[in-house]
Amino acid sequence: MSLLQIENLDLDIHGTPILRGISLSVQAGEIVGVIGESGSGKSMTAFVVMQLLPDGATCSGKVILNQEDVLTLDEDSLCKLRGAQVGMVFQEPMTALNPIQTIGDQVAETILIHEKVSRAEARDRARIALARAELPEDKFPLSRYPFELSGGQRQRVVIAMAIALRPKLLIADEPTTALDVTTQAQILTLLKKLVREDGMGMLMITHDLAVVSDMADEIVIMEKGRIVEAGPAKTLFQTMKHPYSIALFKASGHVPVRTNTATDVPLLEVENVVRDYALPRTKLFAPVSYFRAVNNVNFTIERGESLGLVGESGCGKSTLTRAILGLEEVQSGDIRLGGQPVFAGHKVNRAVRRRMQVVFQDPYGSFNPRHKVARLVSEPFHLLDEPPKGAQKNAAITRSLESVGLTERDADKYIHEFSGGQRQRIAIARALIINPDLIILDEAVSALDVSIRAQILDLLAQLAKDLGLTYLFISHDLSVVRSITDRVLVMKSGEIVEQGPTKQVFDAPRHPYTKSLIAAAPRLPEISVA
Repeated sequence: MSLLQIENLDLDIHGTPILRGISLSVQAGEIVGVIGESGSGKSMTAFVVMQLLPDGATCSGKVILNQEDVLTLDEDSLCKLRGAQVGMVFQEPMTALNPIQTIGDQVAETILIHEKVSRAEARDRARIALARAELPEDKFPLSRYPFELSGGQRQRVVIAMAIALRPKLLIADEPTTALDVTTQAQILTLLKKLVREDGMGMLMITHDLAVVSDMADEIVIMEKGRIVEAGPAKTLFQTMKHPYSIALFKASGHVPVRTNTATDVPLLEVENVVRDYALPRTKLFAPVSYFRAVNNVNFTIERGESLGLVGESGCGKSTLTRAILGLEEVQSGDIRLGGQPVFAGHKVNRAVRRRMQVVFQDPYGSFNPRHKVARLVSEPFHLLDEPPKGAQKNAAITRSLESVGLTERDADKYIHEFSGGQRQRIAIARALIINPDLIILDEAVSALDVSIRAQILDLLAQLAKDLGLTYLFISHDLSVVRSITDRVLVMKSGEIVEQGPTKQVFDAPRHPYTKSLIAAAPRLPEISVA
């Protein structure tokens, strides 16, 4: 009998249909990948299994977990089941962890809630769980807090919490979306190892086909609350027939049609830039020591060029970006835009700053939800000495929105009224409104579904052609960088270790670090889809 058996599951929330006719199974030792875009119902399917549903939710059908129908269990029985029989790994580890509790206490808490053991025994078992998640105590003491760990290390803590009681089923909900490619590969390898060692079943939820293409045993594709295609991972990509499945596959490997608009005229020049941060003193009168985040970095971006910057978390990408934008002063070196310095003395040069704009990773978090789109898009006007007013301002807002495929009516809406892709279009409209020379895209598409990501990449390519824009594209998604950039820089430990034309760097990397990044990147199977 299957470890998890879902049969004809329907879910309504306040009368609105969310899931319809969902049937799938997970065997012990099997990995089932559930793929779909935002709103497809994949996460809600997992929440039904955990019975973590909002008020007003009603379910019908069967969800058999370890020979019990979870839809018939009361809350006390469900509390005993969660963690002990089924564990869950969430997408964002920083929000899943308590920031004021040590990692040892958080893993031990899972054990103490479910079993009558001493605190000392719970900590011993927490130590074992963290070690199995590749956080050995000699390197990562139980006394550490989440903020002292990297993103990948925090995700390992969440995994340790999920496996502390050796559950029979593990649900991983987008566990690698925000991680670097090498860290992502490590987490996926760890999850596969734990499934193999414990004989667990795993439900792997993701919007990325490449992530599960060589990891899952079975793949289920969902659209609008229904399963549209399912089958063995080894053959599904060759046999898929549903239009949505085919469209999802094509979007995953989408390469926008780009026109080379690069010139031989340098726009941004970065010369011998160094950025140090003072470290806390270890003793009262000890000399101040420094951490070098950016070490003697040199590169140039030509007008009309799209330059990629890749590297793992902590390599110095964000620090360098803040320096280019004039948000942090550097210790030495020069940063010039159009021949003018970004810094005038110890202050940012406003005449230069207004010629640069940035698009952030999270389009929702980068906006004030209390303001309407018209105000949000017009925020860069504060950089101008004489910002437009009245009808002139409204016309500029309309032009900016229309340039990204939105309408004048959207200016009177709030940001929560838009989808993720529409929000990112608004973020691009905000960046365009003062006609900048350089746009910095900081992980601008990493949080988007593959079809929305394809649309945004097409939009950026079209804007570059129409407006002659210059891009600095920062991303950990190498497939995106490959498709949208002319040249690429590879950064490691604050230094540029390799640079060159994008195709050359990706096809024939020279530096060992570049080779490791490319080797770790997930790939779609090479098939022909009609």
